[in-house]
Amino acid sequence: MLKRHLENLLTYGKHRITNAVTEGLNSKIQNIKAAARGFRSFKNYRTRILFFCGKLNLYPL
Repeated sequence: MLKRHLENLLTYGKHRITNAVTEGLNSKIQNIKAAARGFRSFKNYRTRILFFCGKLNLYPL
């Protein structure tokens, strides 16, 4: 298995970058999609994604 992934392992060792954050956001979006089951429009779906994944601070200053 290490031989198959050697190039990726070496790349991580050189750059120290992963796609973990992207995978986490994708997981949140999939959960929103599963919980909603039928948005009336894409705009509503997009708004919900931005609300939950956008790290908005809604508290007054």
